[in-house]
Amino acid sequence: MAVDATSPIIPTSAPASSSGSSSSSSNSSSSSTGTTAAGLANNFQTFLTLLTTQLQNQNPLDPLDTNQFTAQLVQFAQVEQQLKMNDQMSSLVTLQKTAQSTQALSFVGQTIGVDGSTAAFNGSATWNFNAPANSTATISITNSAGQTAYTGSYAVTAGNASFVWDGKGNDGTQWPAGDYKMTVTAKDASGNDVAVSTEIQGVVDSVDLTASPALLSMGGKNYTVDQIKRVVRSN
Repeated sequence: MAVDATSPIIPTSAPASSSGSSSSSSNSSSSSTGTTAAGLANNFQTFLTLLTTQLQNQNPLDPLDTNQFTAQLVQFAQVEQQLKMNDQMSSLVTLQKTAQSTQALSFVGQTIGVDGSTAAFNGSATWNFNAPANSTATISITNSAGQTAYTGSYAVTAGNASFVWDGKGNDGTQWPAGDYKMTVTAKDASGNDVAVSTEIQGVVDSVDLTASPALLSMGGKNYTVDQIKRVVRSN
């Protein structure tokens, strides 16, 4: 966060020869103002340097009004407060990142579901889907080359359901490991199309804490914590 603060205007009038009374007045003003600055600005060397320069260059016959000094002190204190707030915000961001990393680590070994239709098959593959109404769904599974590995029709009820594929085609052929995509088309009792959303499901293998935010690895693909739709308890 950038801070835009107007610097105190330093008078450029040449100092006049001082008399005893004016010198005493100037020293008294410098002493009291420096004490106030130390209290409000926490002894910032930069501010004291500016203040001293301002006092040295003012006209003793026409010194700056006390109200102007007070206004500058208040302004500097506000800038200091904003800088401290920036530091506190940075600390909060760091704490939040640490909390996210800790949360991500808790998902290692857990079975999760995320939005998607392409799942990694290695012995079995699981998809979740949600139908807004009772319908008849046709499920089609294709490999990365677009070849149809499996297709079938099922009666599904409204709500969430899961489909687990063992890798066998309609003819009983065992398909090799790889990425497979599931497509679901559904119709209700009146023959109207029903939109069905799909999720892929798998086990979190590892977490990359060097990324921001942390990335969960599942089936060779990476996901962030906010992409998780559900966590499934292992049997």
